[in-house]
Amino acid sequence: MKVELAVPAAVVESIAAIGRFASARGWVPATSGNFSCRIDAGSVAVTRSGVDKGNLGPADVAVLELDGTVPAGMSAETPLHLARYRADAAVGAVVHVHTVAGTVLSRLHASDGALTFSGFEMHKALRGITTHESDVVLPIFANAQDTGALAAEVEARLGPRPVVPGYLLAGHGLYAWGATMDEARRHLEGIEFLLQCALEERRLHR
Repeated sequence: MKVELAVPAAVVESIAAIGRFASARGWVPATSGNFSCRIDAGSVAVTRSGVDKGNLGPADVAVLELDGTVPAGMSAETPLHLARYRADAAVGAVVHVHTVAGTVLSRLHASDGALTFSGFEMHKALRGITTHESDVVLPIFANAQDTGALAAEVEARLGPRPVVPGYLLAGHGLYAWGATMDEARRHLEGIEFLLQCALEERRLHR
């Protein structure tokens, strides 16, 4: 019988902190969203299914092997997290939230396959972008129940080192990542700001 590995306390707190951050902003309503953090080259810590992301504790996070199977009790979206870590060894954390802006805009632009932001100062919140005189192209993928197949589709399109550290699932929400949890949070907050701006511009220009 396989013994479940304990999650390092510092990793639990890192994941719990991003959970509190997202919950305070209304970005993970009900028990939605999921968060993960790399532990080492072969394993990551991932939030379990059906838990309040604003009140995470050690029992709400599990250690998974990158080359192993996803055990019972984990979110159906876990393969999307694992695929990002396998694709890019520089990824140290992956975050996923369900905001109104991300959900609505991902539906409205699903047929376009992407949402483009132009000229925002907030572009510089994203790693590698140093000017507002740029386009940020955020990919959008159709949602699917078979998340293993979806993860393969996402990674095939993104490639190992995407320019923009995030993507949308249509009618679902945003995935973002970074080399550390702090960077993943910055990317999350920056992209969500851009999404909110795009939604507000659409409302005002009706």
